[in-house]
Amino acid sequence: MQAPVAGAGGEVRGGRIGPYAVLRRLDDETRGLPVPERRFIGRSADGDRTVLVGVPLPGADPARFLAEAEASRYLLGPWSAPAAEVAAPGGAPWHARPYVPVIPLPGALAVHGGPLPERTVRALGAALVETLVIGHGQGLAHAGVSPGAVLLAADGPRLTCFGAVRAAAPDGAARSGLPGLESGSLPPEQADGGSPQPMGDVYALGATLAYAATGHTVPEREELPAALRSVLTACLARDPAARPRPAELLDALVPRTAEPAPGGPADQGRPALGPDAHGDPAGRAAAALGPGWLPGRIIAALARQSAELLATNAPVPPAAPQD
Repeated sequence: MQAPVAGAGGEVRGGRIGPYAVLRRLDDETRGLPVPERRFIGRSADGDRTVLVGVPLPGADPARFLAEAEASRYLLGPWSAPAAEVAAPGGAPWHARPYVPVIPLPGALAVHGGPLPERTVRALGAALVETLVIGHGQGLAHAGVSPGAVLLAADGPRLTCFGAVRAAAPDGAARSGLPGLESGSLPPEQADGGSPQPMGDVYALGATLAYAATGHTVPEREELPAALRSVLTACLARDPAARPRPAELLDALVPRTAEPAPGGPADQGRPALGPDAHGDPAGRAAAALGPGWLPGRIIAALARQSAELLATNAPVPPAAPQD
């Protein structure tokens, strides 16, 4: 069976995306949570490079998709996922970044068999907060945070789908219900057509962490872990001014004064931070992502994915269609 390839409008055919032979899909579309692009694992014709490739959904505007992919190339930070290559305008739209073994957050919950442990949710949140802080410092609202945008790797998450809200529809146009946008993660002001702003990213992050902790992006307050209930509820405030600032969110997820957990009930799930982890966000996030941050089943699934791809021979890509 041939793997799919992106056409000019995001449709799929054949076995090639740009210069890459497609090895497999990244997302399991049966998970039920929308993703604003179609993602694949591909390999170069010479077999030397394996990449994650994204293409727009059918019917999406290829120009807006490519504009956001191009803008993502300037993102900084260890857990951002900027595009390394972007298709030339006028051809089939796609972007690519170097491959690392990853599992989308919805797939990780399926592998784990349910919501993730509190320690994992805290560490995930710390890394994503750091990523948003860096982006906001660059003057960039991510406008694409959702469960499907988060990929879990052994060394930490990767935040993808930069600009998905902007790509879905221009400012002033209602975005609620548009393909690829997960409704529970879409800030209400952006759903109504407002311009994406940094505090919208906080809302979307709260919904994403709520999903990681419960399996639902819009859980009942009582479903949230008690230790995370107040901060995640605050993130989901309809009024952007009532949401916590990223620094406040980081303090709630990984407190500066946290000591190595002795194992008592009050400390379960809280990352054990070393003496150098209490200052800048990068140090605190990195400490939270220490050994054991991911459950064993997810680590095993990442190892299987890596082994399977190493054993996969890429098909010889067919010649690129002439435009």
